[in-house]
Amino acid sequence: MPAIPTSVRFVIVGAGVHGLSTAWHLAMELEARGTGSGRDVLLLDKTAPGAGATGIACGCVRNLYMTEALHPILRHSVDVWTSDPINLGFQQVGYVSVGAANQESEYEAITRSQNAAGYPSDLRVGEEARRFLTGVWPDFNTEGVACVLHEKPSGYAGTRQAVWGLARKCEQHGVLIRSGIEVTGYDLVQGRVRAVRTTAGDVACDAVVLGLGAWTPRHWALLDLPDRLTVRYADGRETADRPMWTYWRLREGEVFQDPPYRDATDRDPPVLHVELMDRPVRDPATGAELQDHIYVYWKNGAERMPAPGVQGGITPVRLGTEAEVDPYGHANDRYQAEPAFADIFCASLGQLMHRFEGCRPRYHDRRNGGICAFTPDNVPIFDWVRENVYLIADSGHGFKMTGVGKLVARHLASGERVPDLAPFGYRRFAEGRTFGGHNTNSPWV
Repeated sequence: MPAIPTSVRFVIVGAGVHGLSTAWHLAMELEARGTGSGRDVLLLDKTAPGAGATGIACGCVRNLYMTEALHPILRHSVDVWTSDPINLGFQQVGYVSVGAANQESEYEAITRSQNAAGYPSDLRVGEEARRFLTGVWPDFNTEGVACVLHEKPSGYAGTRQAVWGLARKCEQHGVLIRSGIEVTGYDLVQGRVRAVRTTAGDVACDAVVLGLGAWTPRHWALLDLPDRLTVRYADGRETADRPMWTYWRLREGEVFQDPPYRDATDRDPPVLHVELMDRPVRDPATGAELQDHIYVYWKNGAERMPAPGVQGGITPVRLGTEAEVDPYGHANDRYQAEPAFADIFCASLGQLMHRFEGCRPRYHDRRNGGICAFTPDNVPIFDWVRENVYLIADSGHGFKMTGVGKLVARHLASGERVPDLAPFGYRRFAEGRTFGGHNTNSPWV
């Protein structure tokens, strides 16, 4: 068992993208302010950096959210990705989102909001949208397409490379990373944590930061926080007895492609997202309906693929308030993708691009099994949930959001309010600031 200090200023629990980014940026903030260094920061993970959802994410970095408050968060995140794209594994190829006529107003609002946040994007509608798609992908089937949003700063990153790069930056700034140590409880006195209890002993601390992903509900209970709440909206509506946390199972996979997946200019194409609510996915052999709408995203294959191809996914599956978090990911037999996922994913690709027609035999049958814990409105929480416990609960939005750690570190080091984090407070549910529903089949709103 590796040694840990008995006392430190900041304990960060969870070495996924949020824990790593927060630790790195907090070390830099303390150094810049002359108030400390990375030696004041202890980062704990019960397995190792990137052992949860971060390590098996598809790796898309995008800003397609109908929740406009998220747009500045992603602007900060792209700033982080582009600060060192080689060590963080970032490929800035852009992101293209395709919608039908019933989403045109949402796409217009997203485009305005992204540009207002300093995140350059273009919207094309009608025939201009369809010409844009066939200009990038000449074999794109544009049936039902009415609008296209093109985000220029976006792209994707290799998850293993990103974890390696973030961990190295933590170490270079003196952060103490300890793997194989599990947090088992908190010494909580009158709403304040005096010490973090671990399998390697107790650690007294001034503040705790939680970046736990799917393990958030477990630690929420350890902090004696409520598992049900009344959710209030700005229009006066309220819903009582809502579960605080709901698990969703991700559905992502890979398809081999030869020749390699390229655009019309023989370059790496933008990440692609397509949601056509009135266009069903059909079995290419029988014509039977597999799903009553298309929702699919994919990008060029990066890590974990032994041959050229694409990686992507479709909408996740709601599991409910209980889930088996350990073992996680590929090690858990309960949450592996069912054959129907591969059928829908491959059929969607084939309907949208001729090059993928008949690609089902080229599906890469690899274990994944990621699950996420979502909030009551499916939007992240970035806030103090106990007097000295700060929660980063990304609600499944996680890997791309390296900028959250930068903003949280600024708040921790200065004590000052960070406006871009303010909309994501835990108290929004009680105060009538809960985010509302949106016109999409995806929980990532």
